[in-house]
Amino acid sequence: MFFRESQVPSGEVVLTGDRPTGPLHLGHYVGSLQSRLHLQEKNKQYIMVADAQALTDHAKNPDLIRENVLEVVLDYLSVGIDPTKSTIFIQSQVPALFELSAYLLNLVTWNRLKHNPTVKEEIVQKGYGENVPAGFMTYPVFQVADIAAFKAHLVPVGADQAPMLELASHIIAKFNRDHHTDCLIEPKALIPAFGRLPGLNGNQKMSKTLGNAIFLKDPLHLWEKKVMRMPSDPAHARIDDPGNVENSLAFTYLDAFDSDLEELARLKEYYREGGLSDSLVKKRLVAVLEGFLHPIQKRRKELENNLDYVRDTIVQGTKKANEVAACTLREVKEAMGILYLFQ
Repeated sequence: MFFRESQVPSGEVVLTGDRPTGPLHLGHYVGSLQSRLHLQEKNKQYIMVADAQALTDHAKNPDLIRENVLEVVLDYLSVGIDPTKSTIFIQSQVPALFELSAYLLNLVTWNRLKHNPTVKEEIVQKGYGENVPAGFMTYPVFQVADIAAFKAHLVPVGADQAPMLELASHIIAKFNRDHHTDCLIEPKALIPAFGRLPGLNGNQKMSKTLGNAIFLKDPLHLWEKKVMRMPSDPAHARIDDPGNVENSLAFTYLDAFDSDLEELARLKEYYREGGLSDSLVKKRLVAVLEGFLHPIQKRRKELENNLDYVRDTIVQGTKKANEVAACTLREVKEAMGILYLFQ
């Protein structure tokens, strides 16, 4: 089952997170961060820094992951994630997740993992060929363990991640059925309000690895340069030519960030009729993004000067996550009949 943000019932548990392979960008904000700001006001939200998952395809470069854990948490706090409302934790520091993964791996076939469309696409993208790390093949089951451990009712996903939620529902339902229990919750997918923000080349999603992103921490001169290089509508070669708003990447970004809807509608009409230059549209976007990013970057600088607070946020959130996951693991082992008397 899929839920839109406006349909989310109050009080339900949400699990979400990011791989710490670099700082977060505007695509993260549109696709997930702004949703988390809304969800934390009425739901129990766990936000996981998925460092163990990131190592499935960065095993040779753990320094990259370690260095970016703090970067990601700084971005969370900078945009307004409140650690008194959302639990921020580090995946690798919650041992119960790994034990639970070991049990859940027995409930899915290798064939199903091999034919997972998301995994297949990533194998091609990363050029693994026949040399696919076993950890990479099994990471979807580890994702299921993350969801199960926190008894998440809702997991925010894009369309490309739907197979992961299907796998989670399959494994969790099988566990409950096989062991005559209801201790695990079958999750539902939560669809973001805006969807995916395209990258600066306009052809792919915004991505750290593809080098087509505006990062939340980018200085003004850098992201201003990135905006001015955005591709424009090819049919709008001259100012007087009628333009297609849907082919203008700058307008796509304005749809995501410009709060003055009346002025935005006027500009779109002007562009369609001809007479509005792409450079003016991009300058409008620069001004809008400056208004959006300035308070975030101001808050980030304050946090960078108070890293003890940031580290304490991580420690306290991970402690709470350990307590919750350990409790679920105990229930799972009891249902399986392996909670031995001498424990």
